[in-house]
Amino acid sequence: MATLPELARQTPLDAAAIEHLKRLVASWGFLADLCFADLLLFVPTRSEDEFLVAGQMRPTTSQTVYRDDHVGRVVTAADRPDVVRAWELGQIIEGEMRPTTVGELASVQLIPVRWKDDLVAVLTRESAPSVGRRPSELEHAYVEVFDRFARMMAAGEFPFEAEDVTANEAPRVGDGVARLDASGRVDYASPNFVSALHRMGIHRNVRGARLAEIGMDESAVRAAFTIGLPIAAEVERREVSLLVRCIPFLERGSVTGAVVAVRDVSDLRRRDRLLISKDVTIKEMHHRVKNNLQTISSLLSLQARRLASLEARRAIEDAVARIRSIALVHETLSATTGASQEVDFDEIVRPLVRRVEEGLLSPDQRVKLVVEGEAGPLRAEVATPLAVVLTELLQNAVRHGFPEDGSHGQGTVRVCLVNDGSSLTVEVVDDGVGLPGDASPADSSSLGLTIVRTLVAELGGTLAVSSGAGTSFRLAIPIAVGREATSPEGGRSGGPHS
Repeated sequence: MATLPELARQTPLDAAAIEHLKRLVASWGFLADLCFADLLLFVPTRSEDEFLVAGQMRPTTSQTVYRDDHVGRVVTAADRPDVVRAWELGQIIEGEMRPTTVGELASVQLIPVRWKDDLVAVLTRESAPSVGRRPSELEHAYVEVFDRFARMMAAGEFPFEAEDVTANEAPRVGDGVARLDASGRVDYASPNFVSALHRMGIHRNVRGARLAEIGMDESAVRAAFTIGLPIAAEVERREVSLLVRCIPFLERGSVTGAVVAVRDVSDLRRRDRLLISKDVTIKEMHHRVKNNLQTISSLLSLQARRLASLEARRAIEDAVARIRSIALVHETLSATTGASQEVDFDEIVRPLVRRVEEGLLSPDQRVKLVVEGEAGPLRAEVATPLAVVLTELLQNAVRHGFPEDGSHGQGTVRVCLVNDGSSLTVEVVDDGVGLPGDASPADSSSLGLTIVRTLVAELGGTLAVSSGAGTSFRLAIPIAVGREATSPEGGRSGGPHS
């Protein structure tokens, strides 16, 4: 179904008028419930005496009179003479009874919609007439509220340019409504409004009183009466949270009363608090894991200083580098906001590069490490092993591509990152001495390359190695959000966990 802006292209309306109608459509579910009727929005086309149905809203408080959708239909003067008449008069009029798609007669009220001083649409309120039954006090009060808004629409004072609450949280009529007079006193309160007060422990008679007099925060009401705009506020009492929205009635710019709608959002707020608590707990867990890993790496570093064997010392230093790579992921996760367990891998790559520079390069080695491209966000179960892999490849490039014997003590190591949304390609390229002619990384028994091959396979990725004027390690890892990595054997693997 076409949207209002798309349909409006067929009309002579300008952008400001279309925005005004968008605001009306965004809030008219509340209006349909108030008047117990279907609402149709007719806008003029570029052809004379033709109108386009740009919107339709059914009530939740009553049965609809239309089973099918009319949005997008073009009607002529012969089809809807009442719409043409309301447009020409520019006044609220009552239309004739007309048959609906369900074979019933409908009572029609036609309301001109103005933006500034210009007439931009006609809103029709269409409902099956009640025969042989007097409207209840609630129905009478709701329709009277709708009539106030209808007069504001005809005068160009509704909808308001400023909206203060999102549609998914906005109170509906069935949640509870109270009507205020010009002095801010309640002259009608629906049963659900009274029930909401009872849940907050307020049992006084609300009719004829100000909300503050019965013990309820009325800051939203005071602000709405002062500035003449809808105001929403959340009030809490006895573990009950109410979203209170006050919409003023305007007449020639003056506030003549208001309607207050409430919605019990206690369950939503309890859920929000639980999510916040869960998020804090997860962050604390990552923080403690990071601290523990740093303690372990410090102990290993102390042990390495006491060893006489250069080979043993280097093995422990490599283990410390791997542990610190994992700790860096947990440190980044502990600072991540929200419940998502994703980490911006770019915040990990550059610290890893700096640590390699600080830990491996000697003053005689003038090797430059460069990071190109962006990795973007990665799931924690991908980022952790990938950080270890990158550490191993960087250490391998510096140690073996640029030996400290002076034969090749300068050059560049590039880390190239490409994220296409479904996979991440990481390439570590150096312009060092390259691999010996008979060396094969695929068959290498070194611990570092064995770790790289194992982790890449568990991530469902591929590893390619080439050597010539330097060495290039190129790996591709599937990273599609919400999809688990698939191993070469066809099984599912979430990757190793730290």
